Amino acid sequence: MRILYGVNGEGMGHATRSRVVIDSLLSEHDVRVVASGAAFAYLSDRLPRVDEVFGPTFAMEEGEIHRWATVVQNVRNARRGVPDTVHNWVQVVDKTWRPEAVITDFEPLSGVYARTTRTPMIAVDNINMLDRCHHDEEIIGSEREDFLLARAVTRSMVPGAVEYLVTTFFRPPIARRGTTLVPPIIRPEIESATPERGDHLVVYSGGDPALNEALRASGMPCRVYGMRGGPQEGEVDGNLEFRPRSNEGFVEDLRTARGVVAGGGFSLLSEAVYLRKPVLAMPLHGQFEQLMNARYLERDGYGVCAPDVTPEVLDGFLGRLEEFEQALAGYRQDGNAVTLQTVEERAGAAVAAQPRELRRERRTARRRAR
Repeated sequence: MRILYGVNGEGMGHATRSRVVIDSLLSEHDVRVVASGAAFAYLSDRLPRVDEVFGPTFAMEEGEIHRWATVVQNVRNARRGVPDTVHNWVQVVDKTWRPEAVITDFEPLSGVYARTTRTPMIAVDNINMLDRCHHDEEIIGSEREDFLLARAVTRSMVPGAVEYLVTTFFRPPIARRGTTLVPPIIRPEIESATPERGDHLVVYSGGDPALNEALRASGMPCRVYGMRGGPQEGEVDGNLEFRPRSNEGFVEDLRTARGVVAGGGFSLLSEAVYLRKPVLAMPLHGQFEQLMNARYLERDGYGVCAPDVTPEVLDGFLGRLEEFEQALAGYRQDGNAVTLQTVEERAGAAVAAQPRELRRERRTARRRAR
């Protein structure tokens, strides 16, 4: 199959997960990638062909997403980015190479191409959980306005997919047809890691002073990542060890951690759950998807959702570590096998299900282009 694969560039979760899927597909198929932002920078160094397109970003201040500022920011960026986007688009989707299927990880322009050309599209991401599943009042809570806005934005990003494969470690009821829940896509280094029960916490934080004070008060060894810029070398402040940016070091610390303190981002939460590590999740203010992830994590008994961490909240989390470990012991996931097989099967089925006249039209267009 010829597959156009679109990757959203906001955050690194889209890129790292998509690379696993793309590497799997490349063994059997002709795959060309379009990506924006950080995903383009990451994937262009690791895959044979990646072209850059415009993608949405979030306006943030002091850890909170500003919704109206985000809309204005993306309109301005689109005006600057659209000409380059069109140019790159022609390079990728030209008359000599017409994809038979589109796969998108929340990347909207590949979806536009799919709808315009009637090419079957498969969506593979975790964010469509907002729109494709039913969430009860306990999960939505008092943030209904944020939920409705997040769901509306999610629904508008990649509409019209023939199948939505939603990666998830929790399992709410499916609300819309054409939806399949699959296990999270795990990085190879996490998939191959053997978890051990250590005596330290792995902390992924932007450097909130109140969180650092709570960590100091706990007395527990903490290996802290994610500080803006990060130290060039490790720095020790009492029981806090601020670690320099290092993928290998982070994976080793995560593998041997007793627990994790982090935001509500899906990628790190899913890695912690895969390694059976209890999590104190601190969802980003104004980001309902992170809040949803953290609340389901708490509901399943894998940790605690705490938008604000105080010494009392941290002590409560540490006092329940064995309880969380028992719940996590029941989590089952066979690496990426199920998810990758499902992507392959659904993409092949979507291509085979195209009307015969449309397949003939595509073949004729390719011959004329030669």
